[in-house]
Amino acid sequence: MECTSKLRIVYGDYTLGVHGEGFDYVFSYSQGGLESVVKNGYEWLYRCPKPTFWRALTDNDRGSKFHIKSGSWLAADMFIDCKEIEVITDGKSQGKPCAPDNNKYGGDVLAENIVVKFVYETVTNPRTTVDVIYSVENTGKITVSVSYKGVKGLPQLPVFGLRFIMPTLADKYMYEGLSGETYPDRMAGGVIGVYEINDLSLTPYLVPQECGMRMGTDWLEVTRHTSLNNSRKDNSAQILRIEKKEDTFAFSCLPYTASEIENATHHEELPPARRTVLCIYGAVRGVGGIDSWGSDVEDAYHIDAEKDITYSFVIC
Repeated sequence: MECTSKLRIVYGDYTLGVHGEGFDYVFSYSQGGLESVVKNGYEWLYRCPKPTFWRALTDNDRGSKFHIKSGSWLAADMFIDCKEIEVITDGKSQGKPCAPDNNKYGGDVLAENIVVKFVYETVTNPRTTVDVIYSVENTGKITVSVSYKGVKGLPQLPVFGLRFIMPTLADKYMYEGLSGETYPDRMAGGVIGVYEINDLSLTPYLVPQECGMRMGTDWLEVTRHTSLNNSRKDNSAQILRIEKKEDTFAFSCLPYTASEIENATHHEELPPARRTVLCIYGAVRGVGGIDSWGSDVEDAYHIDAEKDITYSFVIC
């Protein structure tokens, strides 16, 4: 049965609450992003989702000195500034309704839909911007639209996507897409189907490096049962589902960020696996491997940072 109730909007001093039947979302003005996603009382976020531009280097990346040419994207991945925030309720812009402007709202406000837009600026030279727009329906679905603005003079991108960090390690994930680990230049052998992955460990390469990419995905379900909330008595499995909006997406679901993998030269140097790092990508660079880890990735599998990139997906 389709939900017909309206969203309940709470205009806080530094946060915006969006509530409905079975879900509670919090957008933070100070943190610059979606701070909390609670579904059926279960928290799915540990950090605000932020644009991601870096993947851990592969042996081929090192051999072709890709990190020397495009290393500025590592800094952009670690440090990004939220420059603008706009809230649009039922098609009407509210600007950034933080204190003291939020005092004009006497209490909770009801709405059919709400859109929250964050504009991020990179620390690259030259700088560029990324728009992340969250459109929340009264059913609880969030359509996420991510747009990168290409700027002349920027080096090739390793990846472009949005990174979600979950509070605890996932039990498993299931998806519909290509089988196995796939990349733009390593996907011809992938077979379309529904697959369940019960082990989030890194691929056991001798040196920890980029791994776990899944291309051409229609939908993804991440399953967790643990929580950082010690008062929670329900330990049943909870599922977060992400679906394509129009085009398929790529994703990786690992226990580490790219920078954590980058810092380890052996697997025993990796930190304990405590979180789930889910990245939803709109663009992925190939991995190459044409010869003995020295040649660059073929031109067709580069990501041109001088061109715009736009993609979208739905959090269900």
